[in-house]
Amino acid sequence: MAIVTIDGTKREYPIGTTYQDIAKEYQPQYDDEILLVGINGKLRELHKTVQFDCSLHFFTGRDQPGIQTYHRSAIFLMLKAYYDVAGSENIEKVTVDFSLGKGYYIQPHGTAPLTEELLNRVMARMREYVDQKIPIMKRSVNTDDAIELFHKHRMYDKERLFRYRRVSRVNLYSIGGFEDYFYGYMVQNTGYIRYFNIIPYDEGFMLMLPQKENPQEVPVFEAEKKQKLYQVLKESVKWGERLKVSHVGALNEVIAAGDINELILIQEALQEKKIAEIAARIGADRSKKFVMIAGPSSSGKTTFSHRLSVQLKAQGMIPHPIAVDDYFVNRINSPKNPDGSYNYEVLECLDIDQFNKDMTALLAGETVEMPRYQFKTGEREYRGDYLKLGKDDILVIEGIHCLNDRLSYSLPKESKFRVYVSALTQLNIDEHNRIPTTDCRLIRRMVRDARTRGASAQDTIRMWPTVREGEEAYIFPFQESADMMFNSATVYELSVLKQYAEPLLFGIPRESPEYMEAKRLLKFLDYFLGVNSEDIPRNSIVREFIGGSCFKV
Repeated sequence: MAIVTIDGTKREYPIGTTYQDIAKEYQPQYDDEILLVGINGKLRELHKTVQFDCSLHFFTGRDQPGIQTYHRSAIFLMLKAYYDVAGSENIEKVTVDFSLGKGYYIQPHGTAPLTEELLNRVMARMREYVDQKIPIMKRSVNTDDAIELFHKHRMYDKERLFRYRRVSRVNLYSIGGFEDYFYGYMVQNTGYIRYFNIIPYDEGFMLMLPQKENPQEVPVFEAEKKQKLYQVLKESVKWGERLKVSHVGALNEVIAAGDINELILIQEALQEKKIAEIAARIGADRSKKFVMIAGPSSSGKTTFSHRLSVQLKAQGMIPHPIAVDDYFVNRINSPKNPDGSYNYEVLECLDIDQFNKDMTALLAGETVEMPRYQFKTGEREYRGDYLKLGKDDILVIEGIHCLNDRLSYSLPKESKFRVYVSALTQLNIDEHNRIPTTDCRLIRRMVRDARTRGASAQDTIRMWPTVREGEEAYIFPFQESADMMFNSATVYELSVLKQYAEPLLFGIPRESPEYMEAKRLLKFLDYFLGVNSEDIPRNSIVREFIGGSCFKV
C-alpha cells in the first residue's frame, strides 16, 4: 500500500492503482474534468500508476498545464481525423502555423482540395473518435529509430529536429495506429476531447478550442477583429519560409553549418526594412504629430521606438521620445490589487488629464515642462525639461495603453499614428508543435529582469500570470486599431536567450510552485543549439534583453 496525500488528506491505495482511478473518485468535487495530475511537483498522465508514497494534485482545464494538455490532445485528434478523411497519400503535410483569436490556424499542404465539405467530414470523424474513447497510447523508442520513423511518415521537420536531440530516447503518442511526437503530455483517451470547432479561414482553417476561463465552451472566432494581426502572422510565416528557417531543426542546421551570422544579418535587415516602411508612411503625412506605440510585456517596444526615431530622422523629422510611465500618479494615489499591491497595469494609474493637457498644449505650439516619474520615491518630478514642437518635430510615445483612445481623448485622431509591437514568433518546434509567443516573451523578460532588476526567474514566473491578465484586459482588445503592426521576434533569438535563461531556470528550487514551469521551459530550450551573442548588432531588439544595446533601454 502507498500513502497518497490529496489536499492535505492522507489516503491509502494499492501499489499499481492508476491516477485515473483516483481522479474518478475525486471528480465530483470538480466542475471540470480532471485531465492531469501532479505528483510531488511533477506532471503525470492519468494512465500512470501509484508506485510510492506521494502528494497528489489534480489539474483541470482551468489550470495552465491542464488546458495545454487539452489543446495538444485536440490537435492530435484533429490530425488523426484529417489524415483519415483526406487520405495520407493526398497529404504532403499539415502545419499548425500559429494561434489566432483563441484558436489555431492550420494549413494543409497536398493534393486534397480543402473544401467545407471535407472539413465537415473531419469534424464528424473527430466526434466519432470522441465517442469511441480511443486510448492515447505512449511508447518510448530509441532516438535513431524515431528519426527513421519520421522519415518514413514524411515528417521531415521532426526528422531534422531529432538529429540534434541529446536524449537517447523519445516518447511517441498514437491514436488508433496514427503515431506522432508532441512536446508535452496528453489526456488519457479521446473521450476527454469533447469541445472543439473547425472553421474554414483563408488558405486553411481554424481549430477553435476552449480557454481555461471556461474549459467547457468553444469560443466564437471573430475574423473581422483579427484581420490585421492575421496578416502580420501570415507575413511572419512567409519570412520563415523565405529564410528557409520555419522550424527548430532548420535553425539548428544553420547553426551547425556555421552560417548563423548571415542569418542574423538577414533577419535584422528584414526588421530594419519594416521599420523604415513605417517611418516613411508617417513621414508622408506631416499632420501626424504623435506616434503612439503599444504592445505586451517584453515585446521590445523601447528598442523599436529608438530605431523608429532613427528612421524618422532619415525622413527629415525631429523625434522626441515620451514615456507614458512618466505620467504615473504618485504612488500614494495609485490603485491597488485585492492583495494590497499597487496595480500599474490599469489606465487609472496614469494622470490622464495632465497627459492630455500637456499633449494638447504641445500640439498648439506651446512650451511645456515635461515630467519624470521616479520609481524609487514613487513621485512625479519636474526638473526644468521643457519641450516645444516645431514644424518637423514629432512625439514618439510608448506605453501599454497607447492604442486606447481614453488615454489620448483630447488629441485629434488625424494627429495620431498608432503602432502595435509584439514578438510574434515565426519559428515552430516542428509542423505540429508550435512555439507560443508568450513563451518567447516570458524568456525575454526573465533574462532582462535578472540583468537589470536583480529579479530571479522564480519571481518572473510567479508574476507572469498577472502580467498576462493585464495584457488580455488592456492591450489585446485594442491591437486591431493600430495603423501598422511590427513583429519584433527574431528567428534566431531563442538560441541566444537559451545561454542566459538556462542557468536562471536551474536555480529555481524543486520544491517551489514555479519549478514545474521551469522544468517545462528547460525542456523547451533543450531543442535549440546555442548561439554566441557577440555578433548580434548593438541596435538589435535582442540587445534590450541580453544587454549591450547602443540605446538606453
